[in-house]
Amino acid sequence: MSFDFDLFVIGGGSGGVRAARVAAQAGAKVALAEEYRYGGTCVIRGCVPKKLFVYASSFPEAFEDAAGYGWTLGPWSFDWATFMNGMNAEISRLEAIYHENLRKAGVQLFGARATIADPHRISLATGAEYSAKHILVATGGAPFVPDLPGAELGITSNEMFKLEKQPERIMIIGGGYIACEFAGIMNGLGTHVTQMYRGDQILRGFDEDVRDHVAEAMRRRGIVLEIQRDITAFEKDGDRLAVTCDNGERHQVDQVMFATGRNPNSAGLGLEALGVGVKRNGAIEVDEWSQSVIPSIHAVGDVTHRAALTPVAIREGEAFARTVFKAEATKPDHVLIPTAIFTQPEVGTVGLTESEAREAGAVEIYRSTFRPMSHVMADRAEKMLMKLIVRKDDRVVVGCHIVGHGAGEMIQLAAVAIRMGATKDDFDRTVAVHPTAAEELVTMRDPVA
Repeated sequence: MSFDFDLFVIGGGSGGVRAARVAAQAGAKVALAEEYRYGGTCVIRGCVPKKLFVYASSFPEAFEDAAGYGWTLGPWSFDWATFMNGMNAEISRLEAIYHENLRKAGVQLFGARATIADPHRISLATGAEYSAKHILVATGGAPFVPDLPGAELGITSNEMFKLEKQPERIMIIGGGYIACEFAGIMNGLGTHVTQMYRGDQILRGFDEDVRDHVAEAMRRRGIVLEIQRDITAFEKDGDRLAVTCDNGERHQVDQVMFATGRNPNSAGLGLEALGVGVKRNGAIEVDEWSQSVIPSIHAVGDVTHRAALTPVAIREGEAFARTVFKAEATKPDHVLIPTAIFTQPEVGTVGLTESEAREAGAVEIYRSTFRPMSHVMADRAEKMLMKLIVRKDDRVVVGCHIVGHGAGEMIQLAAVAIRMGATKDDFDRTVAVHPTAAEELVTMRDPVA
């Protein structure tokens, strides 16, 4: 049977773009449909603009610390419009690179919504139809907003990147990494932040010591963090929003941001009608090769809800393309994925949490909290946290957790060692780089538990 394309990709985010480029470079005839902008969540409304926000929000701390090092600074202030213009320019630059790289690879691009008519046929919103031997769904995820009275008055992380004016007071609903990151960002930029979370502690799923350390640091920085607290209603109150809590308290804020999770973006693609498995949250069911029950239909990235991280989507997209178009059987690897959370202070983590490790057997815990050298002359009390989780029987390091400046950079390199099966003795034999905060990882000698 003859097809218009060997591969038709739906979605121009990280996973879809990588798969399209690798397949095209392998000689396949490839098309990609994207109804919005190239780059997906990460480039347009996620990792990249968020990290630029983090950089912007970190300057006040640097200005404050400078005095302890002998610097005298004049009056300083933050201009929201200047930052937003610069951020948008950078996003446009990156989007253009994505577009150009696809074009250079020979991928045919369609700027329209695509749906799947049958296992080998794609329909575009323009009315055009095309056939393809393989279809790859890489449509990412979208923010979830709870069904509450007045919830339509709030925004999500998507809209945070489009605000024309900086809010004086904001309430952030949620306790995950997106909620905590934006709480730190807005606090650093000078907005009064209240964060509400109905759970027992923020950052569910992360190591307990990390969760407690970050929560305490956020409060010290001036964020009003309220846990075991839920929201019942929102309403307009003049130029502001009135938020009612489950304990009867009312808060007046300029903005309410929902960071209450993300769901796979699979609705309306026509998958269920074809018999493709779709979970209640919208996740497309695929096997270890990213293939659905329909052999010609595949999915990668956040829409599969396996590990909602940009580097994982890229790995999944490349593994799919190598398997199908290069005859190189490649499975995406979801083991020991390092993660950075750009809270303030920053978190880097890889491997098991302490509770997960204890469920698997006997462990030793090495933990250190200390004030980094950079904070001493600045008279900043905030401490760093370093934690290693070691399997007792063979001394293999099964978890590493860092909280503090540069944690994301450190965890990338620590993850290489842990991925290779490094033991605590390997860490101990490694000469420390002095004076650094990272040297603590190789100088913790006595277990605390």
